[in-house]
Amino acid sequence: MVKRTFVYGATVLLAANLINRILGFVYQYLIMTHIGGEAYGLFTMVFPVYMTALVLTTAGIPLAISKMISEEISLGQEQQAARIFHLALGILTVSGIVVTLALYKIAPVMSHRLFPDPRVLKVFLICTPAIFVVSVASAFRGYFQGKQNMVPTALSQICEQIVRISVGFTLALRFLPRGVEWGAAGLAFGMLAGEFAGLLIIVLQYLFGPHAPLRSEGTARATRAGTRGTLRRLFQLSSPVTVGRLLSTGLSAADAMIIPQRLQAAGYTAREATTLFGQLGGSAFTLLTFPSVFTLALATSLVPAISEAAAQKQFHLVRARSGEAIRLTVIVGLPALLVLFMYATPLTAFFKSPAIAPILRILVFGGIFSYVQQATNGILQGLGKVQLPVLHSIAGAAVRIPLIIILTAMPQWGLLGAALAYVLGFVVMALLNLHAISRHTGLPLDLQHFLLQPLSAGIGMLVTLRLLYLGTGESPLSYILQVAAGLVVYGLILFFNGAVKPSDLRRLPWIGKYI
Repeated sequence: MVKRTFVYGATVLLAANLINRILGFVYQYLIMTHIGGEAYGLFTMVFPVYMTALVLTTAGIPLAISKMISEEISLGQEQQAARIFHLALGILTVSGIVVTLALYKIAPVMSHRLFPDPRVLKVFLICTPAIFVVSVASAFRGYFQGKQNMVPTALSQICEQIVRISVGFTLALRFLPRGVEWGAAGLAFGMLAGEFAGLLIIVLQYLFGPHAPLRSEGTARATRAGTRGTLRRLFQLSSPVTVGRLLSTGLSAADAMIIPQRLQAAGYTAREATTLFGQLGGSAFTLLTFPSVFTLALATSLVPAISEAAAQKQFHLVRARSGEAIRLTVIVGLPALLVLFMYATPLTAFFKSPAIAPILRILVFGGIFSYVQQATNGILQGLGKVQLPVLHSIAGAAVRIPLIIILTAMPQWGLLGAALAYVLGFVVMALLNLHAISRHTGLPLDLQHFLLQPLSAGIGMLVTLRLLYLGTGESPLSYILQVAAGLVVYGLILFFNGAVKPSDLRRLPWIGKYI
């Protein structure tokens, strides 16, 4: 039953992430064709500051809530789990209010000193209250994830996206005649309305859902003692996560500065370098990260599942869940990468950047390591080793950034050099995560199940795609049929070589009971 809960939670989040990703593509198309790139540029200009403020406000506490509540419930400590949630909710509410009011106060100064376009002030003021809303909502999401109930999070995220698109596009279209900054303000109103809708949905599920909310009881002395210990534990778990997220934001900003500069050193003009960097992120990485809807869902569901097993000293279950997560990541990620490699040119042409296809093909070789790194982050966080993903990210950056500086400036490499640097960075982070998991859990790195069985199925799929591509030609319909046939071959080989068993299929939500 526990194993079914873990798979069910990951599948629910996968479905929600997939729906949201598709809705996001639709929204992006509507914005670019009806609102325009200038308004969208003003809207996105606020996000580096917005995301930094959000990271500082939540401070990794939602992940800590998820882990701590899962541990307490697994040990039958319902009252302590309630205290953890209520304390964290209070902290996030207060921090959300303080940061929101502070940003409102300094927004006029920031609009002139941090943003290159002063018209962004209106957008920034509208987005600022969303920091408070997201902070409070993240406490409830951590609570439900700690109980291994991913449905409330999934429903709130889908409702949030639907409201964001409908309100944002309608208001942007209506406000646009007043000026570009008003069109951007309409998009910001949509984001704020979406966050409010997400919060409302998850609070209603907390109050009126089938499971009654946790309630905290106990003497004042016990509560004070418990509060001090809970605060200490919360910040022990959340601080490394905060540092990691700030590091990730900072490294993204560093890449955005370094790559265009090194491309200019390789002989490109400033405009060409900016265009190439935009295509790298907007086309190549958009396609490469699409399968991460699965790995991120898996990582989110792994934290409470691993925490629960570790709290009960069931280390055999920790090893089983960790191995299953790594195996599923490779099985799901590999066919997606084969499709990206085989159809890199038509896929990048869809994003109006076919010249970036060779870059995407290089990145594909690091894709599986990127997905494994995301999933294994969840395992390490569930084990309480929250500092290790941060250290491993630093090690990956120590490999990636010098290579970007050196290779990207070489005319014969250019953006191919940057892609190779990313690949090696992914490899380093994934291998360090796997080594740490093996060391702390005793998990054997079974090459047959983790690599050889999926790889043999991938070879069969690649051969099928190549033969069908040569035989049926190039058209959207033929591409779809080729991929469908390739996936059938991939699945059949997995079934016959033992990588996927009937018992695995029976554990799938919704359809498993019919198998």
